[in-house]
Amino acid sequence: MRAAARTMSEVRQEPGHVEDGGGGGPRGKAFAPEYQGPLGSLSVNSSLTDVLERGVEELRAAEAAGERREVARCGLAVAEACRRLGRIDEADRAWKASYRAARDAGDVGAMAWAMWSGGTLARQRGALALAYRLLGLAAELGKRGGDIVVRGYSLAGLAETGRIQGDYQAVGELHEQLLAEARRRGEARHTVWALEGIAQMHRNTGSYDKALALFEEAAETAARAEDRRGRAWALRGIADVLSVRDGDVERALALLSEAEVACREMELSSALAYNHKMRGNVLYRAGRYEEARDTYAGALEEFRAMDEPRGTALSRLGLAKALARLGRDPEETAAELGELRDTLDRIGLRHARDMTEKAAAELGVGPLPTGEEGVRR
Repeated sequence: MRAAARTMSEVRQEPGHVEDGGGGGPRGKAFAPEYQGPLGSLSVNSSLTDVLERGVEELRAAEAAGERREVARCGLAVAEACRRLGRIDEADRAWKASYRAARDAGDVGAMAWAMWSGGTLARQRGALALAYRLLGLAAELGKRGGDIVVRGYSLAGLAETGRIQGDYQAVGELHEQLLAEARRRGEARHTVWALEGIAQMHRNTGSYDKALALFEEAAETAARAEDRRGRAWALRGIADVLSVRDGDVERALALLSEAEVACREMELSSALAYNHKMRGNVLYRAGRYEEARDTYAGALEEFRAMDEPRGTALSRLGLAKALARLGRDPEETAAELGELRDTLDRIGLRHARDMTEKAAAELGVGPLPTGEEGVRR
């Protein structure tokens, strides 16, 4: 985190580090700069299976022609499609191969993009320290190569990693700066991303009105820019706030169903799993524990299939709470919550202890047993 903090501190001193949207912002359409070279015509809303199919085809052609720079660019699209489809091992091989090809070609910008993909994959896998390192390197390479697009994406990745970890003080200012610059440049995709990140921090600290306004702005911005992925995430956020603030179960479930359609059509495996976990949260808050149990169990299977430890742990937490409400033995619940506390600690989520101990208090099963992680502390 110290290296990432240095990178974020440096960027606060320099202007214009977010990409120029090229007319693709709130005033235009969202675009996907990770689809490059012969894949540049692909839309941000393209089916990931189509992206992967086309990417592999173009990658093989570039390899046959000995065009290392094109190998790197096509490999990036392959890596990102695999990552979003939950094909983690393939994504890991693809971004590393893309980096090697970019290095062989002496293309620093392409090296940065490959490193960004690797850092984003590391965050998805719950390896937050590795994510900080790779995204920091990607930002530095982007600066050295003069590619402000990848530098902006890498800084956004650093900010998101810090937010997921719960380090709001460290990354709140960067989120706000990235939002201001994305708006100034008219770049819709990053405007939506930053709005959602800031909204999530407000939601997690209890500022529900601010969170709802920002999630709604993100959804509207994404809709105007035809960014279906961004809108799906924003709808999930709106559903969460309406559920926790207003108890508006049916509206929340309807919004999640709308978002699910986009996730399925674009084959956004991770986003779909998080959508299902949120549906479990909404049902649990409404006291519909059997439905919540089944929904959490389904999300858990999806996250495990993707080897996504953060989503896996959070789904287990929801499932444990639902099972407790349905009569599970309190000692079994306490043991699982203790194990989850340690698992979330290992991932690096700062609010893990609060989340699990709050659940224990809510369910009346505390104090939690102290595991190996607790002994080390």
